Amino acid sequence: MQYEEIRAYCLDKQGAMETFPFGDDVAVMKIGNKMFALLSHRDGISHISLKCEPDVSEVLREQYAAIKPGYHLNKRHWNTVELDETIPAEEIIGMVDRSYNLVFKSLKKAEREAISAFKCYR
Repeated sequence: MQYEEIRAYCLDKQGAMETFPFGDDVAVMKIGNKMFALLSHRDGISHISLKCEPDVSEVLREQYAAIKPGYHLNKRHWNTVELDETIPAEEIIGMVDRSYNLVFKSLKKAEREAISAFKCYR
């Protein structure tokens, strides 16, 4: 998947917003006040960092060379994925969904309910 495709997919998630707390070169996708994805472009390659369960993180890293421990993140709970076309789009979509769902579940009940009630019309 290309950078813009994955960015659009992230922003289509219910309640998702894009912020730039680390500068213009790192797009941070949040749900509520918590990040679920970080998109960047460095060394000529686009990357996305996603939250993941530690046991699943290990399996994904073994399966794909383009998946590494989270860059500048908790390496146990985050993976950084090189968007170099070596990972099927369905796998990347699944990783985004997993990250979003993990973060959504960690929000307070009131936040989850507010996000669930919000209807996005694009």
